[in-house]
Amino acid sequence: MFAAPPAVEAEVFCRIPDAFRRHGETTEWAQVQLHGAAAPVFLEGPVFDAEGNLWVTDIPWGRLFRIDPQGRCEVAFEYAGQPNGMKFLADGRLLVADHHLGMVICDPATGKAEPWFDRYLLEPFLGCNDLTIASNGDIWFTDQGQSGWHNPNGRLFRVKAGSGRLELMLDKIPSPNGLVLNKAETALFLAVTRANAVWRVPLVMDGAVVSKVGTYIQLSGGSGPDGLTIDEDDNLVVCHVGFGAVWLFSNRGEPMLRIDVPEGRYTTNAVYGGPGNKWLYFTESSTGTVYRTEMPVPGRAIRGARV
Repeated sequence: MFAAPPAVEAEVFCRIPDAFRRHGETTEWAQVQLHGAAAPVFLEGPVFDAEGNLWVTDIPWGRLFRIDPQGRCEVAFEYAGQPNGMKFLADGRLLVADHHLGMVICDPATGKAEPWFDRYLLEPFLGCNDLTIASNGDIWFTDQGQSGWHNPNGRLFRVKAGSGRLELMLDKIPSPNGLVLNKAETALFLAVTRANAVWRVPLVMDGAVVSKVGTYIQLSGGSGPDGLTIDEDDNLVVCHVGFGAVWLFSNRGEPMLRIDVPEGRYTTNAVYGGPGNKWLYFTESSTGTVYRTEMPVPGRAIRGARV
């Protein structure tokens, strides 16, 4: 439908040091999610703190890595969970979508991880995946689990700011994954991995209702879209897991750029940051590498990183 966009190759920002890789070990998460493949490290969830450090999750080993602006890495937090997407709260704590424990608050200052929500209407989550935070403090997150076309039971939740009420906004989704709001916060873009598509979820009545949900971008190949992020012009970044590339789409859904990596196909999650917010940082999970590339379009500033 569209001509192929220009392609660039990203540069390595940080490769997780061998000293932090768990060789010769496995976890139940890796046995299921990676079909038994080795997972000495598996990165997702990049987010910047107020000091300009980049944090990423290590799902199978319950670790949060902190990477300084020079690309030096350390284990900054560790707990008995499976952390995936995360965002900083205004007080410096991290809200983490955890595949095993639900929504968890991690406090780097104390080293404590505390559950926030672990079930809905007395039933456990399927497996929380990612989250985004609106300007009014509403928190949206996905409950993905093992959902797919064979069993489209994934869900989209919102925690209403102020009341703290947990609301089911959308269900029957075949693998809801990354999510991000547009600039006006009138729509939410939702990566639906097993449908290999990005859905547009219009929000009406101040986000109290979703309506006229439809396919915004239809991908092919790989496994499907994973993490999403967006710039101030509503240009949408889509991490295409299994394809080994990250796509930039215009605010009308036209492909503008393809970002390749030299190794690995698990391009999973992205965030804008770095000097002038001109850079896109993203994880290639299977190699334990964070890549970056300078973006060629205006309006790069990230929104919603902290609330």
